[in-house]
Amino acid sequence: MIATAWVKGQTWAVVAALTLLVGCAATDGVDHKNRVIAQAVGSTIQLFNEREGGGRRAGSAVILSRDENTDRSVILTAAHLVEPPVPQSVYALSPETGEKIPADLIAVDVATDLALLSAEGLDASPVRLGRSAWLGDNIWVVAFPWGRERTVVTGVVSQIDAAATGGDRSSIEGAVRLIDASVSYGMSGGGVFDSRSGALVGVVRGYRTAQLSFGDSGFEPLQLPVAGETTVIPTADIVCFLESVGLSLVDEPTPLACQD
Repeated sequence: MIATAWVKGQTWAVVAALTLLVGCAATDGVDHKNRVIAQAVGSTIQLFNEREGGGRRAGSAVILSRDENTDRSVILTAAHLVEPPVPQSVYALSPETGEKIPADLIAVDVATDLALLSAEGLDASPVRLGRSAWLGDNIWVVAFPWGRERTVVTGVVSQIDAAATGGDRSSIEGAVRLIDASVSYGMSGGGVFDSRSGALVGVVRGYRTAQLSFGDSGFEPLQLPVAGETTVIPTADIVCFLESVGLSLVDEPTPLACQD
């Protein structure tokens, strides 16, 4: 009986130790996820564009760099927020106060749908650029749908850009082309972040649509978003754009290669 009791005691001790280890691992996982999300949220801001004639647009953006001496930040967003080039005023909302801060347009690349702006007084942290992604990688999208409150949406990398891998359609690693996270108006320019490292692997470009026709009713066809088919501007395109305007934010010895 004594031996049996001793064995049982040891068994319960082992079970208790394993439970403690599993609990610690689960807590570490939650803490890591929270840190990644906090980092992504801290790098994302909201933009508004007021155009001549009363037009108004909303978009999302990420902070690429911040000069602590001048308190000026470089902002990356989707070019279609500021295109076509008409008289307009772009404002960045302060993450802390919601104050509208004037933003200056630096450069636009219509082909890749990227635009750079700058603004002072944004209390936000720069992103860290990721090198590539794998098919099926978990991601977070941080953006402001419909010009309202910030949202965090999860998903996976659902398509790799074959052109960026030399036309190899079997490749499962490379530049992100599609993710399955659903987005809506106002989320263009929002960051797509790797869920493990928190690195930026792209920004939201838009979403694919399907046309709903009403036959001979006289009503115009509707363009409906296709759920889970969100297009992404990958990091490689971002790096090429930055190089074209004389900026480089990649510190690794082997920089990301530009896509042709």
